[in-house]
Amino acid sequence: MTTHDPENIKEAVRDRYAGHAQTKTSCCASSSCCGGDASTVLVPGYDAADLNAIPADANLGLGCGNPLALESIREGEIVVDLGSGGGIDCFLAARRVGATGHVIGVDMTPEMVLLAQRNARTGGIDNVEFRLGELEDLPIDDNTADLVISNCVINLVPDKVKAFAEAFRVLKPGGRISVSDIVTTEPLPEAARASVGAYVACLGGALVLDDYLGAARAVGFEGVSVASETAYAVTDDEAEELLAAFEIGGEVSREDALRAARAFRSVTVQAVKPA
Repeated sequence: MTTHDPENIKEAVRDRYAGHAQTKTSCCASSSCCGGDASTVLVPGYDAADLNAIPADANLGLGCGNPLALESIREGEIVVDLGSGGGIDCFLAARRVGATGHVIGVDMTPEMVLLAQRNARTGGIDNVEFRLGELEDLPIDDNTADLVISNCVINLVPDKVKAFAEAFRVLKPGGRISVSDIVTTEPLPEAARASVGAYVACLGGALVLDDYLGAARAVGFEGVSVASETAYAVTDDEAEELLAAFEIGGEVSREDALRAARAFRSVTVQAVKPA
């Protein structure tokens, strides 16, 4: 899954995203996981009216999709967001669950939690809360959520099976999961997987799609399916831009690097916890 020490990875990710919280900037090339400028409409797209209705600093452009785009949310439901960042998906979910619902965002970066809490106060949004915690050990009770969402975060977690297991645990029986993430269509070159820079840029830790789906199935999810899929790099120029996030120098041949770049996909995966 990764050649890195898990704690080193977490420290590197925490440092990188603390910087994004403080500077309110995106994380990497515009064709890669983050969608570039924070004002960019991300694949598969957010409604402009929705984005205009939430605090401006909530959208840091760090996602790779919209896990809510294909998910029906009912009033009164409880939603948990894994890796909530500045709070964009939490605030959008909060509007849909209404005053009788509740949203819990979890992030392992203290600066992100503080930013999201400040955004909630600025927006006067009181049906959402943000907690400091890791995806492999969520600070949430069993059988809490009707829906678990995540946006370009599970790929950053060293133990992805454990992250899915925690999502499974906090869901109520019959609850759903909808996660947007980065995967690949073939294994990455070893030098790419060994690059911490590639890992924290949402690339080096990406699993092959079948392995990603298998991680969700392994913990008990049913109906695991790909609801949407988008390639990042089609042209040579797009591939070159994506490769800028690898930070692997000449360790990978140009041919292998371009092939790897074209293998990246943004997917939204949905599944259900058995009732």
